[in-house]
Amino acid sequence: MKNKQITKKIVMGKFKGKTLKLPSSETTRSSKSIVLESFFNTIQFEIIDSCFVEVFSGSGSIGLEALSRGAKRIIFMERDRDALKVLKENISVTDPHSCEVFSGNSFDNIKAVVSSLKNNETQAYFYIDPPFSIREGMEDIYEKMISMIASLPTEVVKLIVIEHMTGLELPEIIGTYKKKKSKKFGNTSLTYFEVVD
Repeated sequence: MKNKQITKKIVMGKFKGKTLKLPSSETTRSSKSIVLESFFNTIQFEIIDSCFVEVFSGSGSIGLEALSRGAKRIIFMERDRDALKVLKENISVTDPHSCEVFSGNSFDNIKAVVSSLKNNETQAYFYIDPPFSIREGMEDIYEKMISMIASLPTEVVKLIVIEHMTGLELPEIIGTYKKKKSKKFGNTSLTYFEVVD
C-alpha cells in the first residue's frame, strides 16, 4: 500500500490555500503552524519586497509562505534528493520566476548565496532550520551552523532566525550578530539574531 502524501497549505497572501507537498518525515521535519504564525507575526509587513533565504529548506513551506506574503525573491538551500524533488514541485504551483534553488550541502553553498546577494546589493532574511542534532550523522550540525552564521557578512543580512530544539542554548553573540529574542513552542524554539549596532 502506498503511503499517503502528507501536505500543508499556504496560510496567507496571494497563494493562500495552495497545497504544498511535504517530504517524508524521515528526511525532513515540517515546521509547526504555531511556529510559522509567530514568525510571520513578528516580521509582518517587513517581508514585502524583501529577499528571503531558507537554509535547509525541505519542502520550502516557509520560503513559499514568505513569497505568498509579498517577498520578492526566495532562495532555497537543500541537500536531500527527495526533499529537492518535492521542493521543486511546490515552487511550480507558486511563482518559479521568483525562486532560486541551491541544491547540495548548505554549508558549501552559503558562499555562492552570499555572492548572489552581494551582486544584487540585497539584504535578506535568513531562516535557518537545521536537522535536529539527535539525528544520525548530525551531531555537529549546530556547531557548523554557528560558524556559518558568524561568516555571514552584515551587508547581506537583515535578520537571522533559527528554528531549533528548545534545549539548545545558543550564544548571545555569534560573530557580528547578537541575540534579539527567543520564543519557545514546546520542543521547538525560534531565536532571532540581528546585526550588532
